[in-house]
Amino acid sequence: MSPQQETPYDAGPVAALRRVAFLMERGREETRRVQAFRNAAATILPLPADEVAQRVEAGTLTELAGIGPSTASVIEAAVRGEVPERLAKLEAAYAGPLTQGGRELRAALRGDLHSHSDWSDGGSPIEEMAFTAIELGHEYLVLTDHSPRLTVANGLSVARLTRQLGVVEAVNEHLAGSGFTLLKGIEVDILDDGGLDQTDEMLAKLDLRVASVHSKLRQDAAGMTQRMLGAIRNPFTNVLGHCTGRMVMGNRGTRPSSEFDAKAVFEACAEHEVAVEINSRPERRDPPSKLIALASDIGCRFSIDSDSHAPGQLDFLDYGCERAEAAGIDADRIVNTWPRERLLAWADKTS
Repeated sequence: MSPQQETPYDAGPVAALRRVAFLMERGREETRRVQAFRNAAATILPLPADEVAQRVEAGTLTELAGIGPSTASVIEAAVRGEVPERLAKLEAAYAGPLTQGGRELRAALRGDLHSHSDWSDGGSPIEEMAFTAIELGHEYLVLTDHSPRLTVANGLSVARLTRQLGVVEAVNEHLAGSGFTLLKGIEVDILDDGGLDQTDEMLAKLDLRVASVHSKLRQDAAGMTQRMLGAIRNPFTNVLGHCTGRMVMGNRGTRPSSEFDAKAVFEACAEHEVAVEINSRPERRDPPSKLIALASDIGCRFSIDSDSHAPGQLDFLDYGCERAEAAGIDADRIVNTWPRERLLAWADKTS
């Protein structure tokens, strides 16, 4: 479901800008255009309300760094108690449910186990991801930025991940009493030999780990199978991310599924209590429906994740829930329907 909409004149210009950005992301509009509205919100957030109002009356908003004509028009309308025209159009286009199916299952989800911030290849700060998760009704969100080898996605070294864990702790301290927890995680690359692309010492400091293949996706089936089995058998692995690596649409083009022995992989997931991710990104739809059915028949647990790279994409969970419902998967087999303490107990397989 979408965050509860507040009328801009009640919430103010910062909320109006954030809502515009959220809806644009939810509608999968161009990231560069979305970022203009998030930058504008960051610009006016520290300013006194009377200064913003004075600039509206004087017509000098665009003298501020990061404020252009489009963002200024949203601010001006909100300050004057009017619904910004751009916001009204976006509400009409994108505010409804993203899917028809999966509504009960979506309501049962307590959180999301796969998300990215601007520390790797996401577009927004950690705090913005957390605030949006709260607005969506999440009880928890696992921050899973990329691991070191994925340099194209600005993967986190040991030093950077260590610093990020401190930021997560600070965010949770700030949000104490909110009923929400930002959990420490990683999307760790599965290496060519089946190892994980981070030190055991760092992996042990995390609450949950998603392991995914991002390279050599056209590897022969036997080699890919052994590679995935190595990661699944690693006691730190909790979730097998977007297992086929396919792309079915989007501006990056399409990509076929990797070849591997799905039966052997899912049997190992069931044996080692590794959840199979139902990746909710529309361009992935990963695993394909026939593999979701196979994993279900084998007895796997699942995790329905947004793989969000922007706050508005956190709502992509709708797509995964519709697919899980169509496959007849019971809610209790989906680990992110569980309360936080049950989830963390399940994820801690090394104690």
